[in-house]
Amino acid sequence: MPSVLDRRPAQAAVGPRPSLPRRRTRVLALPEARWALAALVLFLLALPLYLLGAPGWLWGTLFATVYVTGGWEPGWEGLKALKDKTLDVDLLMVVAALGAASIGQILDGALLIVIFATSGALEAVATARTADSVRGLLDLAPSTATRLLPDGTEESVDAARLKVGDTILVRPGERVGGDGQVLTGAGDVDQATITGESLPVAKQAGDEVFAGTVNGTGALRVRVERDPADSVIARIVTMVEEASETKAPTQLFIEKIEQRYSIGMVIATLAVFTVPLTFGDEVQSALLRAMTFMIVASPCAVVLSTMPPLLSAIADAGRHGVLAKSAVVMERLGQIDAVALAASAEHPSEHPLARAVVDAARGRSLILADAGGFASVPGRGVRATVDGHAVQVGSPARLLPADADPAHQKVVRELEEAGRTAVAVLRDGTPVGVLGIADRLRPDAATTVAALTRLTGRTPVLLTGDNERAARRLAAEVGITDVRAGLLPQDKVTAVREWQEQGRKVLVVGDGVNDASAPAAARSGIAMGKAGSDLAPETADAVVVRDELATIPTVVNLSRTARRLVSQNLALAGVFITALVAWDLIGTLPLPLGVAGHEGSTVIIGLNGLRLLREAAWTNPAKDTA
Repeated sequence: MPSVLDRRPAQAAVGPRPSLPRRRTRVLALPEARWALAALVLFLLALPLYLLGAPGWLWGTLFATVYVTGGWEPGWEGLKALKDKTLDVDLLMVVAALGAASIGQILDGALLIVIFATSGALEAVATARTADSVRGLLDLAPSTATRLLPDGTEESVDAARLKVGDTILVRPGERVGGDGQVLTGAGDVDQATITGESLPVAKQAGDEVFAGTVNGTGALRVRVERDPADSVIARIVTMVEEASETKAPTQLFIEKIEQRYSIGMVIATLAVFTVPLTFGDEVQSALLRAMTFMIVASPCAVVLSTMPPLLSAIADAGRHGVLAKSAVVMERLGQIDAVALAASAEHPSEHPLARAVVDAARGRSLILADAGGFASVPGRGVRATVDGHAVQVGSPARLLPADADPAHQKVVRELEEAGRTAVAVLRDGTPVGVLGIADRLRPDAATTVAALTRLTGRTPVLLTGDNERAARRLAAEVGITDVRAGLLPQDKVTAVREWQEQGRKVLVVGDGVNDASAPAAARSGIAMGKAGSDLAPETADAVVVRDELATIPTVVNLSRTARRLVSQNLALAGVFITALVAWDLIGTLPLPLGVAGHEGSTVIIGLNGLRLLREAAWTNPAKDTA
């Protein structure tokens, strides 16, 4: 049965599980924020001098400095873009401010620069908050490790220079220097920030440990089994960084039309200036109206509508152990209307049934012999050579021959009728035993299924390679009625494709090698990664690092919230632009009011997008169904 529904050994609850650490960049550490603050301070110094009738050279110099501090960077970037035959909206804003100053509206132009610089700083803050989540993860990994040399001596080395095969010593209270396997020693390791387990996990010889986790008691000798660049922490950082650099379809569409819109806006501005002149309007009046039109018609707010909410959602999810591979993924997760829980198919095997067998053997203090020539065939089982014998473990339907001992067949039937999963064991092609494995539900399985049902309007479907009786027994306990059992990997893909062809937007949640292809066939795929080999399957769009089932409806809900914010932002931007343009063309819109309305809406939209950076944004809809 699927580990997306089963549970790990029970642990005492000690309150909410911690989110991944955050390091907040100081706002003034951002150059955009510093320039915006400088422009604001200079503007506030110049304003009273201007209003009180101080010498023009005094307030004029201060206002000119406002233009430079707040406008030089977007202006320079705009000129570089123009060199590449791209019309940047930021450049148009600077031109509009200079145009206002050219007709004597120096105060209004300076106000435009200040608010424009402030909105740019807000966008930089949104990006920096996402980067903070990445840098915070890097703090988990220690900078040094104690490496044991062949002669038994120790040396302190840079953790990034560890190599696969190195042996490191981890003393009590120290962080593990690299991903690896415990050779000797025993201790309790706090790995909450990686896997989410609220209590330290007992580690002994043969167990896996992860870089950045904290050894509480007992010294451990660990053999490094992953290159530092491929450790769990490094892979998490890479995935979040790559996701933050991508753009969602909505953003790409906006950028596609932005160029045409900007060119059209320039043409319209020239028309707003020249047409009134043909009817006898004064040059200054026509130019003022044209500059106001250029400002209020600018799509700055539209451009800022999409990415801040999605970047904030990616950062928020990353802090809680859910890694979306791109902004496209974060946007699509909120569109799903059907969910398939795909179940995969012991010592080297990643299968949950294999882990159960190994754990049971260790619980009986059995000595685990080394297995050679290990191979796993998805949906069929595993084979290896143990003590000179060819051993096969897997589905009885596929391993037991038709003329197998009736006693074995009887045991299989009895186990399956009792709702257990039967696993056949063959030695040198001869059946030697049948294992019966009973699944135990995760504590959050039922509420998660209920939450996904409420979010999508459809009850999730269970796709599994296990026997029908066992699958239906477990599915009934969590409220799943549609069960597809006895499936091979290609059967799961076929089922998903059928739903896709019917117009459904399917999310596949899987946890093992048997689930590698199904997520690729779906609109979205989530891998339940126990921070080990299943951390980042290439076919999955997102990874639940902590293996917490309840995070699935939470991240879907987060995506939907981000999509709502994008829609709100686009609607708000459209209303402001339409209203201000109509006012300017039909009536007489004062330039200061046009600046305040346009740039004010941009600031509001930027702040609205940052709402998902708050801790309160990570809300679990499963709680509402409990």
